[in-house]
Amino acid sequence: MERVPALDEPLKKSLGPATAKVMAEALDLHTVGDLLHHYPRRYAERGELTTLADLPLDEHVTVVAQVADARVHTFNGSKGRGQRLEVTITDGSGRLQLVFFGKGVHKPHHDLLPGTRAMFAGKVSLFNRRLQLAHPSYELLRGDSEEAVDVWAGALIPIYPATTKLESWKIAKAVDAVLPSAVDAVDPLPDALREGRGLAELPDALRLIHRPRTKADIATARERLKWDEAFVLQVALARRRHADTQLPAVARRPAPDGILDAFDAKLPFTLTEGQQKVSKEIFDDLATEHPMHRLLQGEVGSGKTMVALRAMLAVVGSGGQAAMLAPTEVLAQQHHRSVTEMMGELAEGGMLGGAERATKVVLLTGSMGTAARRQALLDLVTGEAGLVIGTHALIEDKVRFHDLGLVVVDEQHRFGVEQRDALRGKGKQPPHLLVMTATPIPRTVAMTVFGDLETSVLDQLPAGRSPIASHVVPAADKPHFLARAWERVREEVGKGHQAYVVCPRIGDEEDQKKKSRPSAADEAEKRPPLAVLDVAEKLGAGPLAGLRIAVLHGRMHPDDKDDVMRRFAAGELDVLVATTVIEVGVNVPNATAMVIMDADRFGVSQLHQLRGRVGRGSAPGLCLLVSEMPEATPARQRLGAVAATLDGFELSRIDLEQRREGDVLGQAQSGVRSSLRVLTVIDDEEVIAAAREEATALVLSDPDLTAHPGLRTALDALLDKDREEYLEKG
Repeated sequence: MERVPALDEPLKKSLGPATAKVMAEALDLHTVGDLLHHYPRRYAERGELTTLADLPLDEHVTVVAQVADARVHTFNGSKGRGQRLEVTITDGSGRLQLVFFGKGVHKPHHDLLPGTRAMFAGKVSLFNRRLQLAHPSYELLRGDSEEAVDVWAGALIPIYPATTKLESWKIAKAVDAVLPSAVDAVDPLPDALREGRGLAELPDALRLIHRPRTKADIATARERLKWDEAFVLQVALARRRHADTQLPAVARRPAPDGILDAFDAKLPFTLTEGQQKVSKEIFDDLATEHPMHRLLQGEVGSGKTMVALRAMLAVVGSGGQAAMLAPTEVLAQQHHRSVTEMMGELAEGGMLGGAERATKVVLLTGSMGTAARRQALLDLVTGEAGLVIGTHALIEDKVRFHDLGLVVVDEQHRFGVEQRDALRGKGKQPPHLLVMTATPIPRTVAMTVFGDLETSVLDQLPAGRSPIASHVVPAADKPHFLARAWERVREEVGKGHQAYVVCPRIGDEEDQKKKSRPSAADEAEKRPPLAVLDVAEKLGAGPLAGLRIAVLHGRMHPDDKDDVMRRFAAGELDVLVATTVIEVGVNVPNATAMVIMDADRFGVSQLHQLRGRVGRGSAPGLCLLVSEMPEATPARQRLGAVAATLDGFELSRIDLEQRREGDVLGQAQSGVRSSLRVLTVIDDEEVIAAAREEATALVLSDPDLTAHPGLRTALDALLDKDREEYLEKG
């Protein structure tokens, strides 16, 4: 029988079934290797106590502190039937109370004498306005016995990500039991790469990260383990890119004097340098005989749709068809409307008055009537329609194309393997792919999350675009600021312009009061978010009385939504009170002001997206971020950051720093058993960029990794067996 590699050994064999069960359920750790890769979150120093001053409420924490005093209180009569032990611990930065009840009093009363130092773990709760740990677990730090001296002699105490059922020191003891197996760890890094970059060997790195003697040990271990994570991930992405280059595709070169030239000739403006550069990158890709896979990221209003439309027309001009996939029906309808307007008679193929080189542009969504849908499907299968714009309805079995050459995916950071494969199957050969996003993504995230796509960036705004002034309106501290905000809206309308008011919620939800469970953090958090229907009513009867106000939200009938948007675009309405349905794609150059209510309830990139709806014409834009949150809160600081810069890439960085790493990678890492542990996509830009270069070179010379069995093993561990294509999910 073949021997199981040491790191694949099930934990129940080395730790016993009970501990192994808790490890599997609480931390998703199943093998010796899983546990060795469960690294300490931080390290407590014997001489330096962790801070009690910064304890988070409702979180499970581990602290190292000293007992200041301990008292037993007796209640329920003189017989002492009820006892409560209150222990106060301190670490120099703050004090914390520990409470033990009933039979659980005796042992801690004996152990926790004043002056004793220990590690305590438990959930932080609030009682009588004071933080406390009820019935915490603890481990004394006394070097009484030889064994204890050995265990705690190391200057640094690892604090592991722990849970209620499994304290940090129990994890540490389990790690001690399996650490000798680290010598059998198979190294995923090629020797030449490891030696060339002066990185520690893997067994040493594992030993140093778990049991460091000095801070330098931790740094050495982390540098090596970061490389493992970055390199293995980048190899997976490089293999995906390499596999894509092996697929066949039809080269699509725009016909001279075709529909693209006719379109360019009627443009009333010249393309920006950025648009020209990105168009060239796309056209070069389209001209090759393997499928383009490109991510186009551009600031709100940088003209991505124009670039995508020209790429689609290039494909139509070469005899193929192009499909644009939008995430929502509202957006699909808006794209359809703006594309047909931009193309004019070129979108009237086969119709009276249509231009000679024209094509047909069809819309396909789930809510279309049967007759319109049947006609659209017919136009696609015959090739009558060169362009189709739709939602995921495009992917259904019934949809057949005459010759699908290009798929453009808008604002859907990823769409899954199944969908991409379904669309691929609709072309005679795999179509070219262009993914667009208006949420700027820092370079390293693009390299990590979208690493299988080549990236183009549009960071220049078209001429004639005006700057947007942004201000935070502290509604609770300074109510007169809010009154002034409504005056500003009236002033803009007085100049012939229009305004948006954005709210987080619609307002026709049943029983909203019961559903929204207030957090005790703040008054502003207690009430439900402001709603479109309520705000519209109050504005109409109050500060904006007499103005033409309408509402827009996702639960309206598609025809009603369309009607409101058409009237707003035509200038028949002054103020549109809406949810975030206006976040992408809405283009009304005459709208100059936006007031975002409860702005703290939106994310940084969402606020940036929303703000991009104003200042789209020649008049300057104004965006007011209304919040009731107090000045010192993180939510208010986030709003301050948005008000301070219009640079989406800078904001995406701020956003990333404020969110946990896992959120960033989101589902792009679904199917991955072990996501990033020591690598952080914001701080480790150089490591990721270098790992990408090394990975690309290695895969080019050895696509099947025949010469790198250790790397092959690490890839298998990283990627779910059933779906190595996890990189396309999300």
